[in-house]
Amino acid sequence: MRLSSLSQRDKRALTLLGACAAAFAGVYFWPERNSTVVGPANSVQGEERRLNSLRRTAASAAPLEESLKKLEDDLGKREKGIIQAETAPLAQAQLSEIVRRVAQAQQPPIVFKSTEFGPPRAFGDSYGEVVMSVSMDSGIEQIINFLTDMSNQTELVSVSELQFGQVTSKQKLVPARITFTGIVPRKLVPEKKGGAAF
Repeated sequence: MRLSSLSQRDKRALTLLGACAAAFAGVYFWPERNSTVVGPANSVQGEERRLNSLRRTAASAAPLEESLKKLEDDLGKREKGIIQAETAPLAQAQLSEIVRRVAQAQQPPIVFKSTEFGPPRAFGDSYGEVVMSVSMDSGIEQIINFLTDMSNQTELVSVSELQFGQVTSKQKLVPARITFTGIVPRKLVPEKKGGAAF
């Protein structure tokens, strides 16, 4: 087929097709001279910012980790003082033994007039406490020494209530009622049962 036998319309179509092919070849095969790579440059700067942010986070996390480790160590030391027992009555017996041991070490030894145990109760979400109240007649200095020695025990025992009566005897003995609590594992405290009260 000769070019002279083509219609005017076919000639225009071939010219347009040739122009498109030339444009395609120019775009596809022509090397880019003034091109700038935007993506990698931005990603390098972005990664540098991210790395700096991670370094700042790591630097601020180190003191927090040290504080957390110190708190865990302190908690571990304190938890060594928890009264360990299989049941709540056994824990109460241990609390009684601790209090009586310290009372007998006083000069002169303290003799309790009465001893009462309260029901075990929750102490926060993770622990429980057993309760023991004692009544005595002693001199005020002896009571102070007794309470000081109780606070120096390795077990986690504290005074939750302290009541004094009036001095009536010539020996100036003070009637006192002291309630001690000892920290125990939470499993020794019975769960409260029952629904809401109406």
